[in-house]
Amino acid sequence: LYFIADKVVEMTSEMYRDPKRMVEDISALGLRHVGYGIPTEFFAPFVSGAVEAVRTMTTDVNAEDGFRWSLSLISRILVRTINEGSTIVMKAINTNNAKQLEKAVSCAPRGKRAMWVLNITVGTQSISPLYWSIESGSMESAKAMIADLLIIRADRDNYYLGADDLFTRHPDVIERLCADAQSLLSGLLDGLIWRSRLTQAGQRRVNFYIKHLVQDANWNFDKGLAWLVEAGDPKIMCHPAVVLFSDLVWGGLANRFFLLGKSWFLFTLCLFIVSQSILQHLNEGHQEQGTRTGIMALRCFIYVGSLGQLLHNQLSQAVRDVRARRYEPIIWCLPHYDANAHTSMELLDEMEHAGDSGVAAASHATSSGAAASEVAASAASAAHAVAGQRLLSAGAAAADVAGASTGVSVVNHDGDLFTQHCTEGDTNMEVYAPTSMVAILLYWTLIVDLTVFSTRVSAFVLVCGRTVSELGLFIMAIVFLIVAFASAISALNHHVEDFSGIPKGMISLTELTLSMFPTEHFEKIDKEPILLVAVSIFTILGNIFLLNLFVAQLNGAYQAVYADMVGYARLNRGKIINETMTGVSQYRWNRWLANLRFDERLEYNEGDVGIAGGLQILEPANANPTNVDMIRRFGGSTSPAMQWPENAGDDSADKFARLEKVILRATKKMSGGGRKRGGGWRILFHGAERHQFINNNNNSSKSSRRSSRSRRSNNNNNSNNNNNHNNNNNSKIYNNNRHRDR
Repeated sequence: LYFIADKVVEMTSEMYRDPKRMVEDISALGLRHVGYGIPTEFFAPFVSGAVEAVRTMTTDVNAEDGFRWSLSLISRILVRTINEGSTIVMKAINTNNAKQLEKAVSCAPRGKRAMWVLNITVGTQSISPLYWSIESGSMESAKAMIADLLIIRADRDNYYLGADDLFTRHPDVIERLCADAQSLLSGLLDGLIWRSRLTQAGQRRVNFYIKHLVQDANWNFDKGLAWLVEAGDPKIMCHPAVVLFSDLVWGGLANRFFLLGKSWFLFTLCLFIVSQSILQHLNEGHQEQGTRTGIMALRCFIYVGSLGQLLHNQLSQAVRDVRARRYEPIIWCLPHYDANAHTSMELLDEMEHAGDSGVAAASHATSSGAAASEVAASAASAAHAVAGQRLLSAGAAAADVAGASTGVSVVNHDGDLFTQHCTEGDTNMEVYAPTSMVAILLYWTLIVDLTVFSTRVSAFVLVCGRTVSELGLFIMAIVFLIVAFASAISALNHHVEDFSGIPKGMISLTELTLSMFPTEHFEKIDKEPILLVAVSIFTILGNIFLLNLFVAQLNGAYQAVYADMVGYARLNRGKIINETMTGVSQYRWNRWLANLRFDERLEYNEGDVGIAGGLQILEPANANPTNVDMIRRFGGSTSPAMQWPENAGDDSADKFARLEKVILRATKKMSGGGRKRGGGWRILFHGAERHQFINNNNNSSKSSRRSSRSRRSNNNNNSNNNNNHNNNNNSKIYNNNRHRDR
């Protein structure tokens, strides 16, 4: 109440300061009250009460008159807005009844039917009945509106479809449904598909009206796919309309640019493998100068070309997130790009310590595993680069030493230039070789993105990724057993060297788990009964129980993910499409979009040209069989100002209503026919219902017989009374006649 009183005083004051803006705000407030179903009869008493309250607080007549005039004007504006905005569609939305909404929309002219459910304008303000029904939770009304908009209707001259009006009025309808009403998405996408009931040569025509899913009002790539990917629903991604337009964009543009972007990475990976895994093993120990120079050149190219590109991408996105203040509170207040990169940061720290580089490598990671691998790859490359520089410095130092021993003042000798095998180089190889191995492995993990070209392979990779957590649980359990049994066995008094101490015991138990324990060492374990029992218990728990439990967990996790694995693969492809389309030039996009010819009208059946804005494909006739014409055709007038004729019996509710009336009429007839006709109801009723109906029928027949008997007895009594009365009259007449004769 205090809030309302404050707003009333504020609005009455603002009406004098800025009347134009205030009128717009009041109109918007009135439109919101339309959805609430507020009665307008309450405004006048409220104004009177507010004025009476102000009168008790002041003796200034002018202040009271000014408050009364301003508040009265506000109330009149609100009443007018509510009256003009309270259409039959808004009233039907408040009931949340699909049948009421259909009856309300049926009153609209066919040319303006779509706008009745999409736009209500009062003055300069407007409200969408569709969005209001979603906000208010009237999902039945919203579902009925979407279905009504996407029904194809036709008269003798024109076809009518509300898809263009829907996406023109609400370009963000996909985003809104993904956020507030995902249950309505499938209905919206189903309405964009038309299937013919006729088949030709085992094929069926199907029209997909996906124009507004591919392009927006400005002929740019629409954000619908990005909104669907952000929603993360794998079932929606497998919808035929989404599959068609996402595959269309992927096959037409995105895959080429994605492969072009990955070709540079593939090239650098090949050079990395050649320099690190092939050339350094050619004539090892006696390498020629050309080989060493080639290794040095390739490594410098990797350090500058590949590592530089990775660092540039990561730093640019890091700066962008920091400027936008997108942070994720994990342990510290990390930028958004580091949200899921905790393990990558640990790997970076370990590599920096192992390489003794002292270089703080910048890392960037998004929520995807590929980006996390990119972080680790750049980190490994950074440590690898630092170690490589130290190797080159060591080679140069060795060349200086060789030059000093011969007494010649030179910088390098060709024989020892860029060598890795020297006193300093052998020491640094202990760091350089492991970081090189990790970097190559991480580079290979980034190639997993190429599985997006095959939905089946991508689905398999995603299933593997989603079952890795089960592997982590198994490893954690087996490590716990290894540590527990190693510490317990170390407490025994035995003479087996493989289990003398906790570290050796852990190594031996790990070898037992991996079936790598030497078989000849089992003889020593056999001589120690207590040790044999402990090792046997560990084998039962680790190799039998935990391993079989791990298999069962993998099976359960796979069954849970299998139903949606194709959807998750398409989600991954959709994300890559959105990232790739940002790099496509406007010229290529416009040229590709022109080839789709969305402006050409599509043919329904042979010779029946319909509505534009889609693509027509042929699908197998048995894929989605139907014998119902999805186009509602009407005769009569073709004027856009006319309403659509009502189809008698089109609604299933009307059919049930007629059936109910027939049953009621039959019930009345059977109730008057007695037992003779009651037997026919055995066909309609069964079990307890039939017995109850027969009992009711018998009771009614008995009561009718009793009433008929009472009526007959009453009639007999009445007839006797009449006879007695007639006899009395006759006797009176006879006596009168005798008296007259006398």
